[in-house]
Amino acid sequence: QVQLVESGGGLAQAGGSLRLSCVASGSFASINVMGWYRQGPGKERELVADSSSEGYPNYADSVKGRFTISRDNAKNAVYLQMNSLKPEDTAVYYCKVNAIPRADVFGRRWVYWGQGTQVTVSS
Repeated sequence: QVQLVESGGGLAQAGGSLRLSCVASGSFASINVMGWYRQGPGKERELVADSSSEGYPNYADSVKGRFTISRDNAKNAVYLQMNSLKPEDTAVYYCKVNAIPRADVFGRRWVYWGQGTQVTVSS
């Protein structure tokens, strides 16, 4: 059974930093894109950053230069280092993983979501 476990959210002051972690547990034939999305109050869920299996990053314009995504393929983990936080970064952050589980005999790619972790930035 595949599960994504997130950690690292919390409260920070504007200008501060937080680091999010997400570990995918289970048995995979392959893990492809790993990334982070967020959903602020009254807003739709949006991409924050994602990383290809080769480690190529992709960022939303709103976080470029402030956030850094990284991954550890040996640990099936993805991280989000968030610096220079702003109140508008306040949201629930979700980890998303595209992967092929070994249990799928057809080799289909599945999308998995974490349970979400709250990030609150005070001004």
